[in-house]
Amino acid sequence: VQLQASGGGLVQSGDSLKLSCTASGGIFSRFSLGWFRQAPGKEREIVGTISWNGGINYADSVKGRFIISRDNARNTVYLQMNSLKPEDTAVYYCAARQGAVYSDTRRYYYWGQGTLVTVSS
Repeated sequence: VQLQASGGGLVQSGDSLKLSCTASGGIFSRFSLGWFRQAPGKEREIVGTISWNGGINYADSVKGRFIISRDNARNTVYLQMNSLKPEDTAVYYCAARQGAVYSDTRRYYYWGQGTLVTVSS
């Protein structure tokens, strides 16, 4: 399974950005998916997850601003990011695993290459 993330860029505080992550190989509809991010000098952290059956969870830091969705027909998971803040600056990664969803990075087998999001103040 390969994941390809895209959509990162440089935006201003308050702007919106939508990330995409497309999978090839495997049966996408059976994957639970996570979005993670890693800021410079910090550990990778969970942004949110969407389970194989559509259950969604968000980190408190992005709740109410970010929206995760998936399109199984396109083998793609999305992260709509609204009201972006400078502290959202990070490399964003998508990850996938078969079966149940977890927030722990160690539970994910497949990772995308990451896409950089920079939010200027």
